[in-house]
Amino acid sequence: MESVARGGTRWKRFAVVMVPSVAATAAIGVALSQGALAASFSVSGQQFKVSADRLDGTGFVQYGSLDTGKSGAHPVAVVGLEDATITNLCQSVVVPVPVFGDVSMTLTAGKPGGPKVEANKLYIDADDLQANATFNKVDIGVSVDSTTKGPGPSKGDRYVPDSFAQQAESVTFTDVKQRAWATTAGTFKLSGLSMKVQKGKHECY
Repeated sequence: MESVARGGTRWKRFAVVMVPSVAATAAIGVALSQGALAASFSVSGQQFKVSADRLDGTGFVQYGSLDTGKSGAHPVAVVGLEDATITNLCQSVVVPVPVFGDVSMTLTAGKPGGPKVEANKLYIDADDLQANATFNKVDIGVSVDSTTKGPGPSKGDRYVPDSFAQQAESVTFTDVKQRAWATTAGTFKLSGLSMKVQKGKHECY
């Protein structure tokens, strides 16, 4: 899948309304098994789920986009966060394997009582999220060209000039449930990372 947030064709008519839980997609940390490293990945033609007890972020921005790939076109909200800390992260992908059936990969990290997951420079393409949210100094309806509180549009992003965006100095999300198509990040630090591969469907929620 080619993520539009990284240089594909943007859906010019897609205007994102304020859905606070979308920012919680910063919790995504798939397949990063070492302490802190550069990350850039996408899930081609397939969605994945993420849950977390809590996410605290600084520098938030959100704008509309369209992801395209072999599976078709997918309207998404692109979210950027300068920095985030996540408690009790879970990320799951279910892969249908011919003849064998479904196979699930589940990752967990940042368990309560231990070191939290840390991330920075996150850009996430999501289409469904639920959470409790608190925004600090939020601006809704700002031009995407003029955002100043978050990391701004990703380099190479083909957004529509002066299109809808929203931003906030900081955000807090609890009881996060999220579904996404793709993400890129500067770094993830996943303390206490655990991975399981099992036959059948074993999702985070």
